[in-house]
Amino acid sequence: MEALAVRLSGLDPHVEGALRIVAFYDTLMRRRVDLPALARASAGLAECVTGVGLHGTGRTIRVAPDGREAAGPAGPASGTAPVVLDEEEIGRVWLERSGPAGPLDDVLLDRLALAVAGAVERYGPARTTMADPALVELVISAETDEAARARALRLLGFAAGPPVRVAAVRSPRLPLDQVSGVVCPGRPVKAARIGRVGVILASAVDRTLFPTGVRAGIGAADKPDLAWREARTALRLTTAREPVLDHADLGALALLAEVPREVLRDNPDVAALIRVAGDPGHPEKETQEALESRETLDTLEAYCAAGSLRRAADALHLHHSSVARRIGLIGRALSVDLTTPTGLTRARVALTAWRLLDD
Repeated sequence: MEALAVRLSGLDPHVEGALRIVAFYDTLMRRRVDLPALARASAGLAECVTGVGLHGTGRTIRVAPDGREAAGPAGPASGTAPVVLDEEEIGRVWLERSGPAGPLDDVLLDRLALAVAGAVERYGPARTTMADPALVELVISAETDEAARARALRLLGFAAGPPVRVAAVRSPRLPLDQVSGVVCPGRPVKAARIGRVGVILASAVDRTLFPTGVRAGIGAADKPDLAWREARTALRLTTAREPVLDHADLGALALLAEVPREVLRDNPDVAALIRVAGDPGHPEKETQEALESRETLDTLEAYCAAGSLRRAADALHLHHSSVARRIGLIGRALSVDLTTPTGLTRARVALTAWRLLDD
């Protein structure tokens, strides 16, 4: 390292200093120092107040260059860096210089952040929610034997005994770790993305806390593999009006998930909906006319949920005559009188089957 620093220093006056910083933190990490020691060493090296903060625990350490706890409120940070563990930001480190940032502050902060992540992982437990997808798959797979499943749960931090709740999540905007932290505050929770769907494992899940824009299905079974199957079914049945569904609330409608897709698609009522709104299992085949008919389908969903034209009109913020006209149009397309109890039941079942065609 010293020889490399001497050779490179002739090319860039800051290279030698950067390499010395790297070597400094490599030594600290080999010695397995804890967070206070890291903060003290960094403050002495930077010759300014240095801070370490962890999101999950709320712990904050601020140390002055003399190694003592920094007095007074925190000043403005002259430089910051995120502390990342398991692809999740678990905290931040910063420097509080009275003047401008130093030329090597970025290097120092990057190495300090790496050292803090290592210390948290070593002396933890790490307060992260993102987990190894392979471990999560062991928990939710139907092919995993119970001994391997129990071991995977232990490695993920779940105690033996209480059942683990499982949720299937689609979150196009918010990162999965943020969603997990919100719906399972203060409780053990782990998450991973399996393909296009996020998996949340938790000791408890509060369905009322899912953020806007997130869709989720929650399994009801005590066995994680069965709960995962239920959660995926519930997720497939979510709508804009019901973005979060508990499998336990589906009742007999969940039986439709056991019907082969080909049978669902060939049913006359479902086939009529596909002609109106397109095939959710093959969105690339949708015609422009089908896309324009989604407004009519939204009206049908509101009508089925409300059970009457006036309540549907209130939900859609439309005049009831407009809703009546749309319901008449879609009733003729389905060859069903939607104003009768039988017709309304057929429409509800067809809508459920139509949603299940989306994988």
